[in-house]
Amino acid sequence: MRHLLASASVLATRRLAPSVSLGSLAKRLTLCMVLLAISGCGPRPPDGDVVVLVSLDGFRWDYMDKAATPNLDRLATRGVRAERLIPSFPTKTFPNHYTIVTGLYPAHHGIIANNMWDEGFQSRFTLSDREEVGNGRWWGGEPIWVTAQQAEMKTAVLFWPGSEAPIKGMRPTQWANYDSEVSNEERVMRVLGWLDLPEADRPTFVATYLSLVDDAGHRYGPNAPETALAIEEADRILGLLMEGIAAAPLEDRVNIIVVSDHGMTELSGEKVVVLDEYVDLSRINVVDWAPVLALAPDPDYLDEAFANLQGIEGIEVFRKENLPTRYHYDGSDRITTLVGVMDEGWSGVSSDFLQSQPTAFEGATHGFANDVESMHALFVAAGPAFRSGMVVEPFENVHIYNLMAAILGLDPAPNDGNLETVRHMLQ
Repeated sequence: MRHLLASASVLATRRLAPSVSLGSLAKRLTLCMVLLAISGCGPRPPDGDVVVLVSLDGFRWDYMDKAATPNLDRLATRGVRAERLIPSFPTKTFPNHYTIVTGLYPAHHGIIANNMWDEGFQSRFTLSDREEVGNGRWWGGEPIWVTAQQAEMKTAVLFWPGSEAPIKGMRPTQWANYDSEVSNEERVMRVLGWLDLPEADRPTFVATYLSLVDDAGHRYGPNAPETALAIEEADRILGLLMEGIAAAPLEDRVNIIVVSDHGMTELSGEKVVVLDEYVDLSRINVVDWAPVLALAPDPDYLDEAFANLQGIEGIEVFRKENLPTRYHYDGSDRITTLVGVMDEGWSGVSSDFLQSQPTAFEGATHGFANDVESMHALFVAAGPAFRSGMVVEPFENVHIYNLMAAILGLDPAPNDGNLETVRHMLQ
């Protein structure tokens, strides 16, 4: 029956024709899994545990209470759920995804924001610049796929931030350039295809990424019915993955860890700080805007700019060296001389932007301080390595790397996490 999943894997390697509906694709996947279960000739489980890491981008910690999530509920019942997962500062997508797989705070692995400037490279990093995203010079630390491959394990990563770049000279064994047009069903098929490989080729670490909840949250807000529908759809996609793993059968070997990178909170047009009402923006390089402003004033304007930005409602501006220690935002030359942290729901803009984009604050966003509860994220995990029916107190996402390394029997690279913080989740 291997040809059934092989066919699914082939489908997942190319974009579906427009005539293939999501409904028909789901039926095809379900039929494949049923036939495989009946046959009883799925792939032989590997000698050790497998970790499948799934990111539901922007899935706030309380979203399971805002919509029907039967598959996440089932996973939590047979495994472990955190009351909240505390992201790293700033609560942005790339910094936190890379923290999850390295165990390092953003300032220590180098991806300090979605947008940044490196003085040594004289180069800018943005999510839309795919060449720089795939350039290993930006990515410090050691992601879990590198740790695994150094131990001669195979890995497979689909669309996780950092996986497109050579880090310590290597990419995941299986990887792909990010393509938003690849459907969520295709991503599940790709993962199941990797798990169906012969034992000698099967990866022991697999990761994939889904953005639909984050997309809806930004556009409609965390409490909108459209976001609830996206939550339910993400849960359905997770269910396809769970069914495929159970039918393979690999449920007694695969540990599924479902995480998110951050939460979401509403914006308001009444909560806006117009920066050029206080400082001369022609004398400041604004590397990144709200909710965490990266400001690099001209050296002879630094003191004046800092003074003018004090005591403003909705924002607290720090000198780089005086940032609160709780942010762990130190040690990187990419952090600008001034850092502005917006209060929850506030935005920092220029007057030109405010005039040209008057509806920019109708949705929601993230990126605020990581002690803001609406920024907190999801952690649910189940599998042979985990205890059953356990709810744990909130913990920082910096500990997940050590957790995965322990499951895989790996010696972790130096990092900021501590296995003892999360060891009680394990059998």
